[in-house]
Amino acid sequence: QVQLVESGGGSVEAGDSLTLICTASGDSFTTYTMGWFRQRPGDEREIAAAIGWSGSSKYYSDSVKGRFKISRDNKKNTVTLQMNRLKPDDTAMYFCAAGTVRGTTWSSVEYDSWGQGTRVTVSS
Repeated sequence: QVQLVESGGGSVEAGDSLTLICTASGDSFTTYTMGWFRQRPGDEREIAAAIGWSGSSKYYSDSVKGRFKISRDNKKNTVTLQMNRLKPDDTAMYFCAAGTVRGTTWSSVEYDSWGQGTRVTVSS
């Protein structure tokens, strides 16, 4: 397994930007598909974005598409989520996760390593 630590959360105003960074330690970082999930207060955890091992394949949920950008640096073992034009609805705990592809779709990724999360609060 890989150990994950998120950083970069904070409190901002609507329209601002934030960058979240997930730093991984352990072996075989490049074998993992990486995802950023979020959990709004009172809601279930949902995926916001994901990126394949090489960085060329990316997935975005409809709620963040066009505003968030996911990237990874396999030399530094990091995954970054650049969040732009933030909205109050983006307020959530954000989690980084490492997973293994079990099929041909993004929904087939099994995430089995999770960070502790970083909180993002967006005020109107």
